[in-house]
Amino acid sequence: MQIHVVRRGQTLFGIAQAFNTTAQAITVANEIPDPNRLVVGQALVIPIVGRYHWVQPGESLYSIGRRYNISPSELARVNRISLTTILPIGFRLYIPPRPKPTIEVNAYLEPRERITPAQRQEVRRVGRYLTYLAPFSFRANRDGSLTPPPLDDIPNIARSLGITNMLVVTNQEAGQFSKELAHILFTNESISNRFLSNIINTANRLGFRDIHFDFEFIDPNDREAYNQFLRRAQSRLKPAGFLLSTALAPKTSAAQIGAWYTAHDYRAHGQIVDFSVPMTYEWGYTYSTPQAVSPIGPVRQVIQYALTEMPAKKIMLGQNLYGYDWRAPFRYGGEAARALSPQQAIELAKRENVAIQYDTRAQAPFFKYVDDQGREHEVWFEDARSIQAKFDLIKQLGLRGISYWKLGLSFPQNWLLLEDNFNITKR
Repeated sequence: MQIHVVRRGQTLFGIAQAFNTTAQAITVANEIPDPNRLVVGQALVIPIVGRYHWVQPGESLYSIGRRYNISPSELARVNRISLTTILPIGFRLYIPPRPKPTIEVNAYLEPRERITPAQRQEVRRVGRYLTYLAPFSFRANRDGSLTPPPLDDIPNIARSLGITNMLVVTNQEAGQFSKELAHILFTNESISNRFLSNIINTANRLGFRDIHFDFEFIDPNDREAYNQFLRRAQSRLKPAGFLLSTALAPKTSAAQIGAWYTAHDYRAHGQIVDFSVPMTYEWGYTYSTPQAVSPIGPVRQVIQYALTEMPAKKIMLGQNLYGYDWRAPFRYGGEAARALSPQQAIELAKRENVAIQYDTRAQAPFFKYVDDQGREHEVWFEDARSIQAKFDLIKQLGLRGISYWKLGLSFPQNWLLLEDNFNITKR
């Protein structure tokens, strides 16, 4: 599998010839609506086994071998050339695929009033890539009961695909995270015990095997109360055969404070739960100034801190499957940006006839355009290059896997590259 960035004047036919494949194969893999109209700067995944490398000035079999972690002799053998061959500039070398690490993959699903046909179809379409499926969410109530999301036949579909159902529990009331609700669940012993019993009964009845607490906006004074609650949960859930996991705010140090951060104790979670999901996205968000949603530098900082508090095999990298379209004037906390999928972003750039640019520091694509009313817009989203940067980070740091927010946003390149980079385990 290889990533190619469309240059001005290129056609799909010409790109296919360069990679010894067909325009049809590239069209299908990238779900290109109009193969005759590519966007300059658009990242395409080329569906081939392995990849090609075109020799640059000063390169040799030895330097190219180091880059791709393959011996010069093997590189020469695969390409049927002598080890002493002087490589001409522009010479095409085939790089065979390398062994793949095994990871776990989670994806959240957010049904609103009901499960839609599109959501069912999406679960079936990407189910082979998933270890877990996490319908969002079972809302905790102040009496210790649970209000489930619409589920219909989704748990059964997931099980038929070998996916472990994840029961996501939140402290949401009226669509907002509630610190008062969290405090009751943590500190009122009878309600807390009833709450855990209801979780276990619900999970057994519906066939969920992982219990995932996404408790946010917790009172900073309840940091240790949350830790103690997780210990009680662990003592109840583990003997009953459940996994226990949590979502964590994207912290970069133990000293980081704030309504979303203080009560999330990375070290305690690392000791108590089976795995955690640092939510490494939303640097760019609906009310921010235009910027990458998950820039690689800050993402790396969060994970590097997490590694000081818990083992790599307890960390699932949080990853967005969306971007935003911001409208000028860009004011912090101003007009809400419009969320859009990577495929929608590419189609928008095509419609506005603008090239897609790439920020190498953030490892994220973006573009600007002016709408029909003369208003400036700036769009940041994910593409094959940006997601490959996250996959490289997972491999480099030996993480447990990746957790996507959320299914239903079209990003075909992600799933192709996910399968190309990793073996995905089922539980």
